[in-house]
Amino acid sequence: MLSALLPFQLHLDSATLASIGLWSLALYLGFSPISHWVIEQLSRWLDAAERLFYVSAEEFERTRPHRESQNALYASLFSIVPFLVAGSLCNYAIEVGLGRSWAISVGILACMGSGVYELGRRDGEASKEKN
Repeated sequence: MLSALLPFQLHLDSATLASIGLWSLALYLGFSPISHWVIEQLSRWLDAAERLFYVSAEEFERTRPHRESQNALYASLFSIVPFLVAGSLCNYAIEVGLGRSWAISVGILACMGSGVYELGRRDGEASKEKN
């Protein structure tokens, strides 16, 4: 079905997709302050862009809570895209450097490492807030 829509042949196997997903998750967890910043910027941009569609200020203010929550959802979904691109680049670099068989293994190690880092970072923030 996909080959009927695209004029070129796109071949992605399940191991490559799994490896890209693992690298994207590792980068998303490892750089979580950046991912939160990306979500905030996308949400602000969507809110500002949607203001152009309203003529009356009353209608704009009446529908504001619904639109802001919807834009927050869209922003959180679209914030994954830069990490998917970076994850595919990391996967490509590992496949070229170490070989195709190492891509998933190193992706799993990166996910575990970034998960432990994120837990430690959140624990450090929680202990700072207590003091």
